[in-house]
Amino acid sequence: MDRTIVARIDRSDHEGVVAGWAAHEARLRGLPLLTVDHLRASILGQAKMVVLGMPGEGRAAGPTRESAALAVVGASSCPVVLVPDDPGLGALPHRRHEVVLGVDAREPAAAAIDFAFETALTTHVRLRAVHAWSLPSCAAELPFGIPEEDRGAWEDHEVQLLADVLRPWRATYPGVRVLEDVVLFAPAHALIRNSASAALMVVGRRAGSGSAGITRALLRDAECPVAVVPW
Repeated sequence: MDRTIVARIDRSDHEGVVAGWAAHEARLRGLPLLTVDHLRASILGQAKMVVLGMPGEGRAAGPTRESAALAVVGASSCPVVLVPDDPGLGALPHRRHEVVLGVDAREPAAAAIDFAFETALTTHVRLRAVHAWSLPSCAAELPFGIPEEDRGAWEDHEVQLLADVLRPWRATYPGVRVLEDVVLFAPAHALIRNSASAALMVVGRRAGSGSAGITRALLRDAECPVAVVPW
């Protein structure tokens, strides 16, 4: 049996946003679409992608629905896409011109990177690869602030790390336009600030890592669908 795109539809699906977004993805990827009102293990086992709504309008539905969404993310062995209540998202409007990928250049999630490149190629949009970094701990000990040459050298190192990580995927997906974006922000903030222009945001998830906090922040504040890819 072909792997399917599975969309969980419930009464909170504002004007069919989840169903519409999932149907659009199924057409783009040439995959069958299965809509359900309850996700069972047998259904998750045949899914190529799971699509469900973010927890409520304005993300104000409370911790129960948020926890339920995160539980699906944690249990799935395939990408889970969480779609906010925005009817315009179903058709990927022209103002949303890129896939945004969150990359930790020191510990890259290969599955998430591949998924983001594939999606950018399929949807014919640019890929923005965002690597958030922070100043080394020794910077806080400098009595007269951080010399510009030191900060520049640190940033150049981060830029090179990201370029090295992405090089194999650039070769595999030569048709994808890539913008490498190295920013001195907390990871969640770095991603949320780019969400208004994104058709999709992609992050990796590894059991036992700190990614759950980032996913929770994106659930609450991202302005675009968010794909969480296990690795």
